Amino acid sequence: MDKPLYSVAQIRAIEQAAQAQLPPGALMQRAGEAASTYALEVLGGLPTGRILVLAGPGNNGGDALEVAANLANLGACVDVVHLAGAAPSPEAQRALERAQASRARFVEGIDDAHGCCLVVDGLFGIGLARALAGRARELVERSHGIACPVLALDVPSGLDADTGGVVGPDGVAVRATHTITFLGNKPGLHTGDGCDHAGRVHVNRLGTATLHMEVAHARLNAPALFAGLLAPRRRNSHKGSFGDVAVLGGARGMAGAGILAARAALYAGAGRVFVAAVDPGPGLDPLQPEIMFRDGAGFAFDGRTVVAGPGMGESAGATHLLSKVVDGTGPLLVDADALNLCAASPDLAARLTAHDGATVLTPHPLEAARLLGVTAAVVQADRLENARELAQRLDAVVLLKGAGSVIARPDGEVAINTTGNPGLATGGTGDVLAGLIGTLLSQGWPAWEAALAGVWLHGAAADRLVASGAGPVGLTAGELPRAIRAELNALVEDACRT
Repeated sequence: MDKPLYSVAQIRAIEQAAQAQLPPGALMQRAGEAASTYALEVLGGLPTGRILVLAGPGNNGGDALEVAANLANLGACVDVVHLAGAAPSPEAQRALERAQASRARFVEGIDDAHGCCLVVDGLFGIGLARALAGRARELVERSHGIACPVLALDVPSGLDADTGGVVGPDGVAVRATHTITFLGNKPGLHTGDGCDHAGRVHVNRLGTATLHMEVAHARLNAPALFAGLLAPRRRNSHKGSFGDVAVLGGARGMAGAGILAARAALYAGAGRVFVAAVDPGPGLDPLQPEIMFRDGAGFAFDGRTVVAGPGMGESAGATHLLSKVVDGTGPLLVDADALNLCAASPDLAARLTAHDGATVLTPHPLEAARLLGVTAAVVQADRLENARELAQRLDAVVLLKGAGSVIARPDGEVAINTTGNPGLATGGTGDVLAGLIGTLLSQGWPAWEAALAGVWLHGAAADRLVASGAGPVGLTAGELPRAIRAELNALVEDACRT
């Protein structure tokens, strides 16, 4: 099932098209009804405690006032903090009058949160352009101390719906446990700070499903995007049927990174796995003796999928081997030190762009920043656009890692991954991801689908481990390959049933 994500500009266009076909104020009334219904779902029915509604001066505040009136008329105890504006829209004014005529109580601030069972955030929506300040900032900061569910309307106040960043260099944003977002889903709810501020996201189209929707160029990652490549293995097969993966890495003192990538490749189903070591290494993985170790200088990379970078270092020898791989043919994944070498050499980056074969880059924000010639803060300020820029510049599929990892194609299409947890924030997990995606490439998967499936499986494996009690605190990269194998086989079984 496709899960499109729409930019603020696209949502504005959808809103205008809907308003042209509906009576004045109908969209706000529908938003209020949808949010009221969802609030009762979150609470498990009509509560006995107090509901605190924070209503801003604009139309997002109008939505909140509709919610206040609806819940109060149902018999809930509702307090409203309203930040009045200079000239509210006619719809917002009608919502204010309706709330004032209801049993809702208008109060000046959050003086006593005792007995509060829900906070409804309707301070500011998708149009916020500067950091929250003054009374609005005070309300948001006070809301952080209330121990109850927080329901944001459309987007948590203070969060950029496009980028997932908190608006302003010293901004604050509501920390919602739930967000009901209207007309279409937004990328900022699922990446960067959005992962910590949006909570569980529920989409309500407000009855506009029959309208012509703008073409979405972003979506949430899900198995449906790569399910067509999941298939059971034929009985009449052999190790040569499932690809060779060569991990180029393992410089002195960093052999573990290459081993982790190789183990991931093995558990993801590669037919044969090699570590082509930059420097002399252990020669054997005693836990996985199936992995073959070779001297990188004399290794024949042709005909094999190469995972370049895990523990590779940045020596002259590493640069020479990377040049050899980049100038070769076949599927190529570039990670870690290999990305840094390309960032330091415009010539090597240009040759990477011209590589003859499917290419996937897996940078974290600092590595992406080096390739783009900016800072990591700039990359994080707009993860989608920077991933797009890097994919276009290097003509490759780019997987920008982090909370809500962003996968981008050179044509501008992006996806945001939804699996994973903070347990992945530890050394070596990126090496595991690289080996996993390399295996999918080795089995003929296109770069786009290999990246989508790899990052989804990687995060799902971490989620599986946490669900079993292994994390998130203390989860290690070495635990991931077996969990990845379990997730991959489960997906194949599901694909067979459907």
